[in-house]
Amino acid sequence: MENIKPVVPVNGELKDEVSYTEKSIVSKQLIKMPAGNITLFAFDKGEGLSEHSAPFDAFVQILDGRAEVKIAGKPFILNEGQFIIMPANIPHALTAIEKFKMMLVMIKA
Repeated sequence: MENIKPVVPVNGELKDEVSYTEKSIVSKQLIKMPAGNITLFAFDKGEGLSEHSAPFDAFVQILDGRAEVKIAGKPFILNEGQFIIMPANIPHALTAIEKFKMMLVMIKA
């Protein structure tokens, strides 16, 4: 743990650490290490990530707003506070039903 330096205030809220930008997706990487990373995203309404896959499981938690997450073509609607795990090597995509913020945690172990 000595290699990890705080990026956000202990009493801060994660959703306040990344801002919305019109017609854009904004990201802020909090931790990047060989074992994995944690990244915050802010999606404007209608923005998204096209279908792709990753070699690692990914944990997504919605911090603000509402999103559609498709995993292997099956849609899931997630609201603030909800989370989903996207399995490794399975195609997935995300779309902002309304503007939303999320935390992505990828563990590479």
